[in-house]
Amino acid sequence: MERESHTWVRDWRSLSSREVPLSSEENLPEVESPRDLAERLGLPFNNLHLLARAMTHRSYVNEHPEILEDNERLEFLGDAVLDFVVGAWLYNHCPEMNEGGLTRSRSALVRTEQLAEFARQLGLDKAMRLGRGELAAGGRHRPALLCATFEALIGALYLQGGIPAVEKFVSPLLEKAQDTTLANPEAFDPKSFLQEWTQAQKLGTPRYVTVNIKGPDHARIFEVEVRIGEETYGHGAGPSKHAASQAAAQAALERLGLA
Repeated sequence: MERESHTWVRDWRSLSSREVPLSSEENLPEVESPRDLAERLGLPFNNLHLLARAMTHRSYVNEHPEILEDNERLEFLGDAVLDFVVGAWLYNHCPEMNEGGLTRSRSALVRTEQLAEFARQLGLDKAMRLGRGELAAGGRHRPALLCATFEALIGALYLQGGIPAVEKFVSPLLEKAQDTTLANPEAFDPKSFLQEWTQAQKLGTPRYVTVNIKGPDHARIFEVEVRIGEETYGHGAGPSKHAASQAAAQAALERLGLA
């Protein structure tokens, strides 16, 4: 493990030509500096340039051509690391859950809105480096940007301290979310979960097709099937298209072994 760690150190130190300036005083007086961010959150960063890059959106790089790299590669890495760490955390903390429950819970904890909420709790919006146009468009409050910044931070933290550092950092966030996100099964939305799963698997967006409407006007029953690609994965019926679609999505999840 020590040899592998040294490889990572050489990797990010070799990127000195891409380093993001640490000082925010000259051009970004309202942005929290990487040093202050690390101290406030207790982050074990020896290379603050790596943390600065995690906070740097491509819109900022577009306006500062001397900076050659934004946080998108770190975001990619952080996304993969989070999937593993959250999955392992659920496995250890929820021994009664079956595979379907673990999959649904992980999806709930790593969805865009939840990761954006983590970013807000950590105050990452104050440290994000955005271009003027993105700032004017309210980028500091956009869930997608907050989520991406959180994932980039996780990617940088992994390069700095490996899986143990990430686990130590995210465990308090997951424990808090467990009391809200996971403690409310009524909030589970089969359609949303199915769509997130199919998109993660590069299968596109599910299509819901109304195949039949029966019953009198005051007691209509809608029948809907959900298709992924050209294949039908589930059927559902209900007093509205929405209810029927949810039932179809639930049937699809059961067929896929996700429920």
